[in-house]
Amino acid sequence: MKLKEKYQKQVIPAMKEQFGYKNDLAVPRITKVVVNTGFNPADRNEKLQEEIAHDLALITGQKPVSRQAKKSEAGFKIRAGMVVGLSVTLRKQLMYDFLDRLINISLPRSRDFRGLKEKSVDQNGNLNIGIKEHIIFPEISTESAKNIFGLEITVVTTSKERKSGLAIFKLLGFPIKK
Repeated sequence: MKLKEKYQKQVIPAMKEQFGYKNDLAVPRITKVVVNTGFNPADRNEKLQEEIAHDLALITGQKPVSRQAKKSEAGFKIRAGMVVGLSVTLRKQLMYDFLDRLINISLPRSRDFRGLKEKSVDQNGNLNIGIKEHIIFPEISTESAKNIFGLEITVVTTSKERKSGLAIFKLLGFPIKK
């Protein structure tokens, strides 16, 4: 069953029963997924940045946006305006497709994976996942990957509290352990 279908047919009724929501639209939902990665701009390796951007585009299905440094930091050899990372914001169908692949394929492929901690859900009900190696995604060929990089995935919900956000993720099938 697709993730969006599962949300509409199983999660909404379960959340209404568990938390006493009177309307389907009052039930918290996932609004966006933000995938981002950072790299060392002091290297000034344009080819490396292009490879990371290409791999991130393969993983998400969308072209990443470059993020610049806001301030200069002499200790890290960073000047204001230098590209320090890449990010992608997924919404609607691309978001559901990405989350479906993340839950069912990518997370089980990661090394020594025993589930996501409950602490990964913040006070506003958003889930933050750190991934050390991007090669866990099936779109990336492990043989052709020259540089392995980590990325962070933030799943943003409309939930106002941690408890309801955690309930959504568990009902959707995220492998969350205590």
